[in-house]
Amino acid sequence: MRIAIVDDERLARTELRRLLKPHADAAVVGEARNVEEGEALLRREPVDLLLLDIQMPDGTGFDLLARLDRVPAVVLTTAYDEHAIHAFEVNALDYLLKPIAPERLAQALDRARRLMERGPAGERARLTARAPDAPIDRVFVRDGERCWLVEVSDIRLLEAEGNYARVHFGANRPLILRSLQALEARLDPARFFRVSRSAIINLHAVDGLETDVDGSLTVTLKGGPKVKVSRRQSRRLRDELSL
Repeated sequence: MRIAIVDDERLARTELRRLLKPHADAAVVGEARNVEEGEALLRREPVDLLLLDIQMPDGTGFDLLARLDRVPAVVLTTAYDEHAIHAFEVNALDYLLKPIAPERLAQALDRARRLMERGPAGERARLTARAPDAPIDRVFVRDGERCWLVEVSDIRLLEAEGNYARVHFGANRPLILRSLQALEARLDPARFFRVSRSAIINLHAVDGLETDVDGSLTVTLKGGPKVKVSRRQSRRLRDELSL
């Protein structure tokens, strides 16, 4: 398991390394002291697990996640139980309050191992086994004080709003600070389909189709909404769905 540590306190980073030593499969591939260094580290090194502090001199751990194209599994390491946990507890793999207890770190590593074991035929789903331009499988989304680490397969619709994209998953509709074009380049084309200049749908979320008078399609997605398909893309979508 390849691990990165991002924390502005040298003693905190040293303590995490000490706590990780008894775990033979845990290899620390790098450390960073702030958001800028963390971004450079995570773009340079393939990482399975990120041990991430919240408050840093040049921003927060959430700011770092928002900069990444590919987000590894995240465990928050923080002294502030009110700041991060309420917003992130159902989305991060785990959170560890400082001073970190060895048994809590061990639990977090066990969760990371179980996550890595997911995959076809029990294969290890390692980030390190993927090419840098491989489709993303997880994306960080922030809307005010609310944060999510979203499995891309759970996203049913992405809509362009200027240079940003509105992401539909569950009952949530937050904006992500990336353009639809940039996201499309990193999505799995076997699952996601560009229906127009302003929308991309998850083909696995299609619940129904209607043919309009001009021959174009309107797609109904599971959980909503209905999405208009351009005439040109309607022909391609029919071929994609073998209609």
